[in-house]
Amino acid sequence: MKFIDLFTGIGGIKIAFENAGFNCVFSNDFDNNCKITFDLNFSDLFEIEKQMVLGDISQISPNIIPDFDVLTGGFPCQPFSVAGYRQGFSDEKGRGNVFFDVVRILKAKKPKAFLLENVKNLKSHDKGNTIKVIYQELEKLGYKVADKILNAMQYGNVPQNRERIYIVGFLDENAFKKFEFPKKIALTKTIHDCLETEVDKKYYYNDKPLFERIKKHIIKTDTVYQWRRQYVRENKNKVCPTLTANMGMGGHNVPIILTNKGIRKLTPRECANFQGFPENYKLPNIADSALYKQFGNSVVVPVVERIAKNMKKALG
Repeated sequence: MKFIDLFTGIGGIKIAFENAGFNCVFSNDFDNNCKITFDLNFSDLFEIEKQMVLGDISQISPNIIPDFDVLTGGFPCQPFSVAGYRQGFSDEKGRGNVFFDVVRILKAKKPKAFLLENVKNLKSHDKGNTIKVIYQELEKLGYKVADKILNAMQYGNVPQNRERIYIVGFLDENAFKKFEFPKKIALTKTIHDCLETEVDKKYYYNDKPLFERIKKHIIKTDTVYQWRRQYVRENKNKVCPTLTANMGMGGHNVPIILTNKGIRKLTPRECANFQGFPENYKLPNIADSALYKQFGNSVVVPVVERIAKNMKKALG
């Protein structure tokens, strides 16, 4: 079964769906750094068709996309004004929303199913109007739609507190009835399963100005802390707090741990581990800030893989 991966980033959804037995025929994103990471992992010089198509989705014609069975994408949540939407997108906010490009491609290609991923507050955004418009648009195309908020530490056996909304749709009512979201599973992995043993000294705070401000708050080795501009926040449930796209920007939100060598932040490879990426996933030689952003924006691979397997079963 073929799928396309929009807003692919560094390919987290692609890995998950391929692990579930799907075949990816098209990937797109507009971020050049993501393309560097993506192409390093999924293609070589002789496999141009496997490389990410770099470009703004609003400029991509459905004609260049091969036929496929399932559309996937973790689309960015750009708030759109429901009032503007009712006026035919005459306002600036409504017109530029990439969700409507997803609708445009669904309408042109009519795949059997889709999976969309987003931040959990999409559900409550604009007093519930945003999700209502999303459902209306998808149902207008004939899809039966359902959604659920899943936390990585409950549904992916990954020690990260990360809640995301997953929206699925099926054209066939029987497939929709057969589909179910994954059930909760036990969390058997700890933060230590995701940490590296040998880490470059540049990740340590020991000789940096921030050290004096944080050293008396960071005292446990089984806890991931966060520096929140002015204070240290302890994650009491002994998992990693939600990784964010701005982890590499000026130190805010960076997860911090205590080891026998001192206090340090997570490395980009450890962030990959906390997102459930495979061990053989390669990191390119680009700025750490770009890598932190890529993993902070990514999906938790094992959660999506479980959804993908259930979708495959439902589609028969």
